[in-house]
Amino acid sequence: MNDRLFSDRREAGRVLAGLLGHYRGLPDVVVLGLARGGVPVAYEVATALGHPLDLLLVRKLGTPGCEELAMGAMSVGGVIVLDEDVVRGLGLRPDTIRQVAERESRELARRERAYRSDTPAAELRGKTVILVDDGLAAGVGMRAAVRAVRQRGPAGIVVAMPAAAESTCEELAALVDDVVCATTPMPFLSVGESYWNFTQTGDDEARRLLRAAASARAGATLVRTDLATLRSELVPVRDGVPSDEVLFDIVGDARFVLIGEASHGTHEFYAARAQMTRRLIEEKGFIAVAVEADWPDAYRVNRYVRGRGDDATAEEALRGFERFPAWMWRNADVLEFVGWLREHNDRLGKRERAGFYGLDLYSMHRSADEVVAYLEKVDPAAAARARERYSCFDHNDGDDGQAYGFAAAFGAGESCERQVIEQLVDLQRNALRYQRAQGLLGEDEFFHAERNAVVVAAAERYYRTMFGGRVSSWNLRDRHMADTLFALAEHLGWQRGEPAKIVVWAHNSHLGDARATEMGARGELNLGQLVREHSLADCRLIGFTTYTGTVTAADDWGGPAERKNVRPALPGSVEELFHEVGHKEFLVGFGRSAGAADLLRRALLERAIGVVYRPRTERQSHYFQARLSDQFDAVIHIDETGALEPLERTAAWERGEPPETYPVAV
Repeated sequence: MNDRLFSDRREAGRVLAGLLGHYRGLPDVVVLGLARGGVPVAYEVATALGHPLDLLLVRKLGTPGCEELAMGAMSVGGVIVLDEDVVRGLGLRPDTIRQVAERESRELARRERAYRSDTPAAELRGKTVILVDDGLAAGVGMRAAVRAVRQRGPAGIVVAMPAAAESTCEELAALVDDVVCATTPMPFLSVGESYWNFTQTGDDEARRLLRAAASARAGATLVRTDLATLRSELVPVRDGVPSDEVLFDIVGDARFVLIGEASHGTHEFYAARAQMTRRLIEEKGFIAVAVEADWPDAYRVNRYVRGRGDDATAEEALRGFERFPAWMWRNADVLEFVGWLREHNDRLGKRERAGFYGLDLYSMHRSADEVVAYLEKVDPAAAARARERYSCFDHNDGDDGQAYGFAAAFGAGESCERQVIEQLVDLQRNALRYQRAQGLLGEDEFFHAERNAVVVAAAERYYRTMFGGRVSSWNLRDRHMADTLFALAEHLGWQRGEPAKIVVWAHNSHLGDARATEMGARGELNLGQLVREHSLADCRLIGFTTYTGTVTAADDWGGPAERKNVRPALPGSVEELFHEVGHKEFLVGFGRSAGAADLLRRALLERAIGVVYRPRTERQSHYFQARLSDQFDAVIHIDETGALEPLERTAAWERGEPPETYPVAV
């Protein structure tokens, strides 16, 4: 799979049109495509928004002797923009620049005549002008275009492109009224890296698109073949749950079934996921649920559901989830599932009982305590050594690891990397002796201790890395979750003498293949991608989407749980497309629905709400580009969803948010 988001310029234009939907229907708007590569993109924008299309010619000023290196750019009207770094760095003389500019000016005039013939350029005075290109690196050509347009007296200028360097988008934002960058890949190597097909746009194609746009203006009736395709291939679900026949057909013989969620606070996602997991445990031989939670907290639940812990009820077993956001696992839907899993297991022998495990790495201090507690039972001298090694963390305030990570990353405190690695190796070196010391339970208890030691080592690395960059810390975290999943599968498979089947619960952003998303373009990977790379034939990825409703989330990290209103999905998003299908809920399985798979292989916006929801900055905070049918094997859409019910309901959650029309609406 390639991580390029757009199949070609036309598809990129359709994505941009979705992001520019708020300009649809406005008076006095003109779309200008930078010739030639920007014209196919601009054509899709103009026809989707119902506005006239024209082109704007810009020529690169190549450096003499190294023509591929641009020393600047020029546009019609004699506008010239120079790249001062290149000019100064190469010591280019004014007369050299003038000679190149005169030559390119003649070429601009020739092309202007060739494109337009007797057709006049669009009138821009008093208009809102949307300048469109197929992508920008340094952006010198777009700056020349902006100057050329400004000379013609527009009311406002908007710059839009499918892919651009983030720094270029920020620089342009200071020059124009609005900038829309659909994607900002990091590192930004070239415009062509965002496209599957980046063949050169010819003069004939540019002229043809200009003529086609003129004849397709405003009143043309759009035939929604996309909706017809989805309606013909969707599969009904009930409360988000497909029939056993449909579910088992999707799962097949897979050993890893990853079931996501579009938010960490939606009741329907949790309830449907739990019901599907029940059926897989009961009928398909799945023996574990691995969740986006810390290992020690989830292992307390594991002991309860397998009849080995001290907790008397499911609610007590969930009390280990104290760290923000506690509602993510201490909620009514998880409580019901944990209760069911205990009842199910009570009817089985000890070796056949299904478990509940965590994959995450935030529990650095709690996992260290678990390692020491385990060693105190089997090797008190080793426990003393572990306590001494882990005391390295005691020099930092706080229990979440961030204080340690900040100090270690910036040289203000000691790094504990050597100590935690030594402790992990020491534990593993004595594995056989420790397991024998506890009899039948020894295998599981040692595995629990070993995974906690691995968590401490991974968390130590994570907290140091998180201050160095989001991509590296994200990748470290998801690699840890994948390593934990594969270690769990190996452990359970060895115990049972057959491959272990595991259901994974986590957010869509962790479970949908990152290579099919904007995340992949930024250099991020995720659990779903790693599982596919490890076991392509043995895994299935199932996602959820919703259009509107309510969600349990906080305003900021660490804040109280609130019941918030989810805004209707943005234009150009997969959620809006699914809403327009007109069904309250349905499933699309891409293995059996070729038309839907082709349709949803184009890049669309996709919404992701975590534990924080910020409606006022929704586009920036919660949306990314994705090719849905490459991201998942199946997707379940529930058009309107409700908030997850925390076991500890705050006053803010009980009150909820007033409608946006409050106090007018009753």
